Amino acid sequence: MADRILGVILAGGESSRMGRDKALAPLAGRPMIAHVAERLRPQAAALAVAGGAAPERFAALGLDAFADADGVRRGPLAGVVAALGWAAARGFSHIATAPCDSPFLPRDLVARLAESGGAAAAETEGKLQPTFALWPTSAADEARRMLGEGAGPMALARLLGVSAVRFADAAEFANVNTPEDLAEAERRLR
Repeated sequence: MADRILGVILAGGESSRMGRDKALAPLAGRPMIAHVAERLRPQAAALAVAGGAAPERFAALGLDAFADADGVRRGPLAGVVAALGWAAARGFSHIATAPCDSPFLPRDLVARLAESGGAAAAETEGKLQPTFALWPTSAADEARRMLGEGAGPMALARLLGVSAVRFADAAEFANVNTPEDLAEAERRLR
């Protein structure tokens, strides 16, 4: 199945708590998104970025990038919707998503999610993590409808009845949202 999965980094957020584009924020001498790409790239057949309204900002990183659905910032589901269409047009059966601010994501995320055989999302400490998920491209129409209704990825997860895949180490799913989080991530990478 891995040869039919597109890894997608969700990078369309506003980064309001960071005060700057967190995908490109320097972390250990590289943009934060480069750390996410390094972990996600070997887990999928190819890698791309759902880049919000300005995907061209990732060109220098050598990552395929496309705009979120409708080119409007409407949260992570807009990136998922765009990715589902982009992946389906290229023959992928699934997308595996991870946010751009998760530099410690598990190196076995996609393999473990794929064991479910369908839609799946990571679960840590009893909480579903729907941005760390495996989505079938066949769900594109449902996802677009949910986006039009103002829903987010959690609502799509419920609609599709995703399998929850338990991960023990919640720290692997930590999001770097603030300058303080960024400083802590720097310490972790030393």
